[in-house]
Amino acid sequence: MTINVYTEQTPNPATMKFMVNKLLINGSEDFPTRESAEQSPFAKELFKFNFVNGVFFASNFVTITKTEDAEWADLEPILKEFVKGAVESEYKIKEETSDEVAAFEGSDLEIKIQQILHDYVRPAVEQDGGAISYKSFDEGVVTVELRGSCSGCPSSTITLKSGIQNLLQRMVPEVKEVVSESL
Repeated sequence: MTINVYTEQTPNPATMKFMVNKLLINGSEDFPTRESAEQSPFAKELFKFNFVNGVFFASNFVTITKTEDAEWADLEPILKEFVKGAVESEYKIKEETSDEVAAFEGSDLEIKIQQILHDYVRPAVEQDGGAISYKSFDEGVVTVELRGSCSGCPSSTITLKSGIQNLLQRMVPEVKEVVSESL
């Protein structure tokens, strides 16, 4: 199989989404620092580039966060070639592999919120090179974690309040607010 890599800009100017024509991982894995990438041969190799500031994998893409002083025009061809070679060489994203299955826990209301996040919000967030995960629901407040290109994105607050919060409030009247837990 010939591996093709193409890029997509994300709403976060510091991140670029590198799409491949092959499933890389079921679920997602976030490596926001060099140290966090120790158990991932693929991410570890990406962090060897001094301009790489974060790595996030989901389904058929890797989102790479660059340092402030680097320019995508210079980095894009280098990283496309690297990602292509890494996928062809079957670099592992994580050492132990376990299929991530959507398993929801908590009260009926919490399960309903998690299902909505999984079915409606997750695909849209992944489209922009990020991921969202449910953390908690307490006294009308849903706490989520944003990762990948969503982490530190200038428009993530708008996405959170205008998109996710409005959707959840319409579908689950008990939801009063949605907040993001920072990493």
